[in-house]
Amino acid sequence: MKFTQGLVLAGAVAGVLAGASLAQAASLAVGKKLELKVDPAKMKDEQTRLWTKFGGWCAIKDWHPAIASCEETTEGDAKFRILTLKDGGKIKEKLLDEKPNFYRYEIVESPLPVKNYQAQFALTPDDDDQDEINFAWSAVFDANGKSDQEAKDVITGIFKAGLDNIKATAGAK
Repeated sequence: MKFTQGLVLAGAVAGVLAGASLAQAASLAVGKKLELKVDPAKMKDEQTRLWTKFGGWCAIKDWHPAIASCEETTEGDAKFRILTLKDGGKIKEKLLDEKPNFYRYEIVESPLPVKNYQAQFALTPDDDDQDEINFAWSAVFDANGKSDQEAKDVITGIFKAGLDNIKATAGAK
């Protein structure tokens, strides 16, 4: 792991912690980063293209191999997504914050072995490498019904599967 990668992940986890009261009580953190090479002359266009393809609130159904469908709903001013997993399970997530190339969310209901779960998903150019763009996905949470390590392994596996699939389908150089 490059030093900058560690800083990006630490920053991403710190960002989740800074924006979330539930997350402040969470004791576990997981972060994964995907580095994609792009033409430096087309960095802005590539960032727009990649976020359009992979960054929408319900776009996860198109790139995560465990997700069969995603349904967006609104309750009052709050925006939610219901993820139906390929095994039939359902995850309800609430959008907490959304900015260009970034969103932060929490799990409201889930079969996953976690509670107090808040995460963020972002796409940013690499400050140190002018031909690189990074997807960063990080979360803070507590284990629920499993050991800390088992809960971390589940979330790490989810992040890895999703980012690996983005890498396989991104079309970057």
